[in-house]
Amino acid sequence: MMMNNSIEILAPCGSYDSVEAAVRQGADAVYIGSLQFSARAYAANFDLTQLEKAVRYCHLHGVKVHMAINTLISDDELPAALKVAEEAYKLGVDAFIIQDLGLADIIKSACPEIALHASTQMGVHTPGAAKLLYSLGFERVVLAREMSRSEIEEVVKSCPVETEVFVHGALCMCMSGQCYLSAMIGGRSGNRGRCAQPCRLPFGVPNGTGHDLSLKDNCIIDELSELCKIGVTSAKIEGRMKRPEYVGAAAAACRHSADKGYADLGEIDRLKAVFSRSGFTSGYYYGKLGREMFGTRSKNDVVSATDKILSEIRTEYKDEVQTNPVNFTLMIFENTPSMLTAECCGHTVCVDGDIPQYARNIALSKDKCRTQLSKTGGTSFKVQNVNVQIGDGLTLPISSLNLMRREALSQLEELITKVPDRKFIKQNLTVPIPHKKQNKTLFRAIFRNCDIPECFKKCELVTVPLFSEISDIKSLIDRGFNAAVEIPRAFFGLENKVREKLSAVREIGINNVYCNNIGAVAVAKEMGFNIHGGFALNIFNTQAVNFYNNIGVNDTELSIELAANQINKIGGNGKIGIIGYGYLPLMITRNCPNKNGSGCKACGGKSHITDRKGNRFTLMCQSGCTELFNCNPLVLSDKQEQFRNIDFITLKFTSESSAECEKIFNDYLNKNKPHGEYTRGLYFRGVE
Repeated sequence: MMMNNSIEILAPCGSYDSVEAAVRQGADAVYIGSLQFSARAYAANFDLTQLEKAVRYCHLHGVKVHMAINTLISDDELPAALKVAEEAYKLGVDAFIIQDLGLADIIKSACPEIALHASTQMGVHTPGAAKLLYSLGFERVVLAREMSRSEIEEVVKSCPVETEVFVHGALCMCMSGQCYLSAMIGGRSGNRGRCAQPCRLPFGVPNGTGHDLSLKDNCIIDELSELCKIGVTSAKIEGRMKRPEYVGAAAAACRHSADKGYADLGEIDRLKAVFSRSGFTSGYYYGKLGREMFGTRSKNDVVSATDKILSEIRTEYKDEVQTNPVNFTLMIFENTPSMLTAECCGHTVCVDGDIPQYARNIALSKDKCRTQLSKTGGTSFKVQNVNVQIGDGLTLPISSLNLMRREALSQLEELITKVPDRKFIKQNLTVPIPHKKQNKTLFRAIFRNCDIPECFKKCELVTVPLFSEISDIKSLIDRGFNAAVEIPRAFFGLENKVREKLSAVREIGINNVYCNNIGAVAVAKEMGFNIHGGFALNIFNTQAVNFYNNIGVNDTELSIELAANQINKIGGNGKIGIIGYGYLPLMITRNCPNKNGSGCKACGGKSHITDRKGNRFTLMCQSGCTELFNCNPLVLSDKQEQFRNIDFITLKFTSESSAECEKIFNDYLNKNKPHGEYTRGLYFRGVE
């Protein structure tokens, strides 16, 4: 159980065996997934029977249970997702980890007595995001893995919300919740828990290793003492798909680091043997990005997990841990049933036993009673004190003492693990009425610079990067464009600069801001701008449309992982739109792939990475992050009628010339059929 002024050790559990390993190796909390709606759909996960067993076992040892319901949920799935939450709620789960803000809104109303944790899938990396989520009822935010020490501290100090930091485990190349690579390549969505990890396959930049989207595993276990001083609430271990031995070894290493103030090198080496990708990295925490952060799972990494090492780890947690101190009082008096009183964790129980007899030979001694009652092996109880009061010359069968001890401990266990009565408030989840657009579908356009052809004045909104030159943005306004600015999808450590630049663009007449992150929404909301939600907010259901509308977002693009038939059923109060053209951004990463090759200076902010089939994906850098764009553009110029109820279509331009942009726009105005290489995205095939 977590000590005062100590950081919580939070362990991943994909099976019940991992639960026992985590608890017995010192975890203060575990996080698990249900059979549905978990971001690790390929882990074993928990049905109701297993969940009840896991919650009971954890609570018996003072360990909390957090359940991940952290995938995007469609309208059709919301009732089933709420049912999962209701059942877990009634079984005593301590917190829900959620990505989908539509689902979070429902659960907050239905399950008012449970903590809500904002999943790392939300991409929280700024103080503004943390403050907004805290104001919306989230007790904890799971911070993005890419954050540095100073950035973590800035968030911690910004508001009272609890913070959770990944201290060990796999690093995705892309920010969590912002990767569409697996979905686009094979229809298996990371946002739906079914990532196929294509990034671990060969992708090469010039002079790279050929695996330039694959990072080593993160390890900052040695920094738990510092994280605790900063004020971080929880040290999180990644790995719900890993074996129990990994969970046990990682939990033990974190426990010892938290207790001693430093990590044991032998335990870290053992963790490397159990699982690593060419070793570990702490690059993000220290702000030291580069080639040393990249790594793959080699043959040596695989064979290092020997039977001997795994057996040694299993031996460490094979026995039950006795975390519950119990005090016994035994009273044995003539002509009265014997009685055993047990006290533990604020609970007291009394058990009656047999009426004692006078001993024919040797009377029952106090020492014998203490010895027998102290035999609690195999349970969670450790006897601290045994007070024995016994009349002269009396005796009881040893079996009677054993029976009273077992019954007393059983009753204590029931009291300790009793699930509190919680009020579940039924929600009326009716099938949404499809959204009705007010007028004809309008066009919007997004550019990466301010060199925009005149024809785009026909768009209701034209968006350029926030950090464009003020003079260039003003020129657009002077030319008659209804201009907006886009806050970067990721802006680690740049919130104050974003705020300053927003103030500057407002001075020249900009009132509209395009936001692709909850942190961007927070800043724009704070400053009173008209907010337009982007595709990367991952709006997947009607409830999410209404959620963003209720917090002040004027209109929203829907997730690019929704199929057209799902989009046509979306309802809600706010205006909705889709990305209708563009090289879709499939990744956003803080560590540029070129750092594993020729370096970023050589590319000038734009380059390519090539997969094993020869497909070239454009890389473009901006505001300290790199976006990876699909190899072929999304084109829907001739498919616009398939989207019946949307208010606007966004054309997203990246590296197209002015002439190309103009031609593409005319194709959409005239609904022309596309030519050359293109994709329809996921709109007509959907995702798993």
